[in-house]
Amino acid sequence: MVAALGTLRELAHALEAGTCSAHELVRQSLERAEALEPALGAYLGLRAEAALREAEEADRRRARGAPRSPLDGIPVAVKDNLAIRGEPLSCGSRILRGYVSPFTSTAVAHLERAGLVVVGRTNLDEFAMGSSTEHSCAGPTRNPFDPERTPGGSSGGSAAAVATGSVPAALGSDTGGSVRQPASFCGVVGLKPTYGRVSRLGLVAFASSLDQVGVLARSAEDAALLLGVVAGHDPADSTSLPQPVPDYAAALSGDVSGLRIGIPKEYFPEQGGNAAVFERVRAAVAELVSAGAREVTVSLPHTRHAIATYYLICTAEASSNLARYDGVRYGHRSPRARTLAEMYRRTRSEGFGAEVKRRILLGTFVLSAGYFDAYYRKAQQVRTLIRRDFERAFEHCDLIATPTTPEPAFRLGERERDPVSMYLSDIYTVSVNLAGLPAISVPCGEVGGLPVGLQLIAPPLGEPEVLRAADAYQRRTDWHRRRPAEAA
Repeated sequence: MVAALGTLRELAHALEAGTCSAHELVRQSLERAEALEPALGAYLGLRAEAALREAEEADRRRARGAPRSPLDGIPVAVKDNLAIRGEPLSCGSRILRGYVSPFTSTAVAHLERAGLVVVGRTNLDEFAMGSSTEHSCAGPTRNPFDPERTPGGSSGGSAAAVATGSVPAALGSDTGGSVRQPASFCGVVGLKPTYGRVSRLGLVAFASSLDQVGVLARSAEDAALLLGVVAGHDPADSTSLPQPVPDYAAALSGDVSGLRIGIPKEYFPEQGGNAAVFERVRAAVAELVSAGAREVTVSLPHTRHAIATYYLICTAEASSNLARYDGVRYGHRSPRARTLAEMYRRTRSEGFGAEVKRRILLGTFVLSAGYFDAYYRKAQQVRTLIRRDFERAFEHCDLIATPTTPEPAFRLGERERDPVSMYLSDIYTVSVNLAGLPAISVPCGEVGGLPVGLQLIAPPLGEPEVLRAADAYQRRTDWHRRRPAEAA
């Protein structure tokens, strides 16, 4: 099999030294992806012809001494809910089969400006609604560490692609943990930035107040490099933050002396969850403490309401956002309808999968007359309380450490009949989205041969701090260097 690609930093050095070309890297990326598909199910489409052409252009720029950035010519992948002009955009849904995007999302445009080459579109839960990448019209993605298990979701395709080394890094989206949870399950780094740090323009909306473009990579250093490319103010996105983008990689000093790491007692229950997971996370925190950090106890008392709050808000917003898929403007239109009302009904019935329908129904219910105040308004009030919990906690600490997930990857199909148990896999991640905070998942061990993730959370625009702590931990451990046996 074609060898796995190295990290962004390693590939950038190789290109600079002239020991390989962008064309060679992109061809290697494509050949490895093709060799692992369709058994893995990480990709919905590869851009072989276009990617090789873009790689040749990158080689010509470098030969002239005019690369667009140090990452010019390096292959990456993007989740198939990020628009690329002239390319299919399916969101893993039958309702968008055949749709071709007329424009490029801002995040992908930033990749293109830096010269990075998008080699493929990765699989996802339909419209990013799921925690297992099983709810895709193209079929599931499989966990590289155990093909009988889920890679997590909804950015499972991006996480699996990075874990197997077909690309060194990829973009995903995170609404309630959809970058961090699959990163944990697949043994890679997943960074969810501050809400508004990366433009959402061209990211197909699921829940607009929660969605955020995130990055997946092999290391915290690579996550810092890629975030530096895609972050920044976008005047075409009203939720984009008008803040300058710091040099994230420059913050990776390896020094965590005096850093206060908060341990929320609500996230480390005496009972519940997988005890071995909590042991690995505790050990990871101890590693940072041995490097000079200081552990403090904090409280996030409204954590117990986070899952209910999240699913009320995200389904309400999904119900509103997905109303545009009606067969009139774009996407699938039922050929069997005789009236407008029947066209709406049949188009959505044929186009949407079961999980999307479930969330639309729940969201429509909580927004309906008579239930809006009791459910949606109350959820927004609790969301404010959750955000204030974090504000109070950060008065006593610089970062908060938690497990990313309460257990390692579960088996495919194991939770299909019990959606609530599936939703609970995001119990440690959804609060971050409700509060709009940055957080990172870093591999910190294994349980039963499956990866486990440490989640580090920071105040708004605290990406340099979470990246610095994650990098310091990775300088002292090698969990992020481990690959699945078949991908080694």
